[in-house]
Amino acid sequence: MGMLARALRMDRRELAFRARVASRQAAQRVSVAIRTPKWDSAGIDGLLAGADRRRLGSHFRSRCRLFPVHPTDAARLRAAMLERDPAASDHARQLADPILAGRLDILGYRNVAVGSPINWHRDPVHDRTAPIHFWATVRYLDPAIGDHKVTWELNRHQHWLVLGRAAWLTGDVRYRDAIVTQLRDWLAQNPPLMGINWASMLELAFRSLSWLWALQFCAAFDDTPDDWFAELLVGLDAQLRHVHGNLSYYFSPNTHLLGEALALYVAGRSLPELTQATDWVRTGRRVLIDEIDRQVHADGGHAELSAHYHRYALDFYLLALSIARLTGDTGAEGRFEEVSRRLARYARALADDSGRLPLIGDDDGGQLFPICGRDPADARPSLAWAAALLGDPALAPDGAAPEEVSWLLGRVPDPPTDTPASAPGPLILVFPDSGYVVARTLRRDHVVFDVGRHGFLNGGHAHADALSLVVSVGGRAVLIDPGTSTYTMDAALRDRMRGSGSHNTLLVDGRQQSEPSGPFHWRRTAGAQLARADTHPHGTWMSAAHDGYSPLVHRRGVFLSDDGLLLIVDAVDGDGDVLHTAEVRWHLEPSWEYQRAMRGARLIHSSHAELRVSSTATLHAVKGGEGGGWCAPVYGQLRPTWMLLGTHRAPAPFEIVTALCEGSVPPSLAVRAADSEDGRRLTITIGREGRADVFEIHGHELRHHSRTVAPSVHLHAPAAASPAGRPRG
Repeated sequence: MGMLARALRMDRRELAFRARVASRQAAQRVSVAIRTPKWDSAGIDGLLAGADRRRLGSHFRSRCRLFPVHPTDAARLRAAMLERDPAASDHARQLADPILAGRLDILGYRNVAVGSPINWHRDPVHDRTAPIHFWATVRYLDPAIGDHKVTWELNRHQHWLVLGRAAWLTGDVRYRDAIVTQLRDWLAQNPPLMGINWASMLELAFRSLSWLWALQFCAAFDDTPDDWFAELLVGLDAQLRHVHGNLSYYFSPNTHLLGEALALYVAGRSLPELTQATDWVRTGRRVLIDEIDRQVHADGGHAELSAHYHRYALDFYLLALSIARLTGDTGAEGRFEEVSRRLARYARALADDSGRLPLIGDDDGGQLFPICGRDPADARPSLAWAAALLGDPALAPDGAAPEEVSWLLGRVPDPPTDTPASAPGPLILVFPDSGYVVARTLRRDHVVFDVGRHGFLNGGHAHADALSLVVSVGGRAVLIDPGTSTYTMDAALRDRMRGSGSHNTLLVDGRQQSEPSGPFHWRRTAGAQLARADTHPHGTWMSAAHDGYSPLVHRRGVFLSDDGLLLIVDAVDGDGDVLHTAEVRWHLEPSWEYQRAMRGARLIHSSHAELRVSSTATLHAVKGGEGGGWCAPVYGQLRPTWMLLGTHRAPAPFEIVTALCEGSVPPSLAVRAADSEDGRRLTITIGREGRADVFEIHGHELRHHSRTVAPSVHLHAPAAASPAGRPRG
């Protein structure tokens, strides 16, 4: 019945596409049942136009540049990179030598033994192996065959980029030889259309891009066998034909579709020798351009509302722009440049001043170009690449250009003539389409406030994080989004990490704002809406609400002062005498340690910096354990960290007020609420050494003023006020 209902919702175009795919799959299934498919490198001549298969290495060394790096760049790039960083070759060996020994870092799993030769169908972390069945019948989401993310990450062959980097920076052919051997092993174990490594078009796309890099790296060595290039081209052609016939128009029309189109476009433009190249370019270019308006909001945010997948989209379009410029595709270059600029500005806003992106929404630990072993949350290479391509140095945090940028440009970039400010642009930025507000100060404080809707399409990569905050103070991450950890291997952990309790927001009566249904779907979703985003003489004010606890409404107001005071006001609006239990959660970055203090909490950073937290709620903290206090810095990891909990029990309406600031002296916090004919009014006074800030809040409106007080004066918090403004107790 469900399939019939879904079919009835399809338009004529989708029905025709699905019919073609089904017909092709049926024919393929019959074919592989009759005869086990095999690679046929004898057919390479039929795939090539304008190249001699007997001299392919020489051909790729002598032709014009159609890819970011060219085989003839090896000596020049090596000299320039080592002049800039003499330790680069040693670092390249440190990353590449374990690969030669059969050990890899895979997502968040470190030093994983993959063996030699590698079993390309095995999840080496969980020691489970996928069957070699016809590709469309592989149940890759079934944990019985392992974590498909781990298996696919290994088969993306992005570690070949690590080997290629080491080969060029050291001149050691062992790294080249490992690429040559692994390609042949992979071809032997993965006949066309068979097994898990043919089941996801995006994975074939990523693998194809890795093979394009490997081609450039290996062609720099004139003793690389010509028949190896022929084998690579045969395998590349078969995989891209498969992608071309099974694009994710209706399966995963998000970054999956973008990545697939990118591989077609890049391969087609950089390998015009292949007879299908023109078709790939035509399709890839069309999809990449068509999806700009569908997947990228006018404010620059990617529609999936995940910082991780936003970075994927940014890197995809930056590579498309690079290829368009290198190959003279002027018709596409302008569109790719425009969308890259929007995506880059959004990413720079979400990133803190060290270039780290928050783990908002899902993150799967993958990257487009993991050549230097960098943490996937470190977006400096992408932002610096964008700064160079788009001529906008403000996009690069601190003006830095990490080594990756040299590989992506094919040259070591010139240092910027002007060092951009650490906080680019206005101190408050509103992204109305994506649903985020970003506030920052010149002292490197940074706040990201989630005020938007819940995800894209089925919300597959969304979290129940309405009105959540991510906060850095003085350049140090403090309140974090704890991340994802897993997709399919642990259903309870999957739901917990994307649940409301794993975000810096408020829970009411233990309810989730949004309720999941399976690893990539939701049964019920909440929607947040921004009400105010204002600048004040001494800071910025943001206020929003969401309906996830209906009939109650959760409002949150956030004030970031220009000297680093952070005030969060959580209000629960409603009527009645029913007591509600509210719990506000604050997830700390693992570098911070918690200590109980006389008033609130004392937080001590590994650098010895101190923060103080005061709250009208009852504060306590947990680290690890059943109730929370966990984070996943990258997919596959789960680490204990401190989580502060502030609890409050009262009938609605009521408020919880939290103040956070630097220093060893806790801020005093005095709060009074009063109901009037025109609504509830809140007066908050925060006392710090030599200063008192007074906030008057009415709904989403704020009035703020500060005054100087004698250093000996302390404003002690009275008992919390009742709905009518009378102290309780």
